[in-house]
Amino acid sequence: MWFRNPFPYFYPDGDLQVACDHYVGNATDLRNIANGGFNYVKSNNQSIEFYKFWYSSRLRYPGYHDQDVLNFIKHDPYIMDIGLTIKFLSTTYFGGICEPSKDLNEVCTMHANCCIGLQSKLHDLRIIMEGWRDYMSMPPSLKASGAFSWRVPQNCRYNATLELS
Repeated sequence: MWFRNPFPYFYPDGDLQVACDHYVGNATDLRNIANGGFNYVKSNNQSIEFYKFWYSSRLRYPGYHDQDVLNFIKHDPYIMDIGLTIKFLSTTYFGGICEPSKDLNEVCTMHANCCIGLQSKLHDLRIIMEGWRDYMSMPPSLKASGAFSWRVPQNCRYNATLELS
């Protein structure tokens, strides 16, 4: 779900910018767990070569989902060889069910990650949307206080700690 314009939060020097299931606090740290469900890519020689490499790498990792393959190949020396700059997007602005943005005053997108099955995703995205509507109906002074938080998803796996609204 898109709540705000994400473009101001993209890095000017990133060829591939990808959301995270888990963000370790540094946009260039390869320990971030990439989530291929939301990314911003500059079309250039580096990103074109990367996508060819990512696509062909599925043959090296049979049976794995494309996101798993991405998390494997981000460490491959070929990434440095082609000069690709990968930036991981902070869950402060690009949250997900795995690691939701804690500040509704900052969040731009919310992804239904860490969730298996369309019905489970839709169910919990509805809960998130209800929370967003409740937040948007609050007076500005309450929004600024940061006292409101997401409701806990019911059908999707959830690893972070949230306050109950």
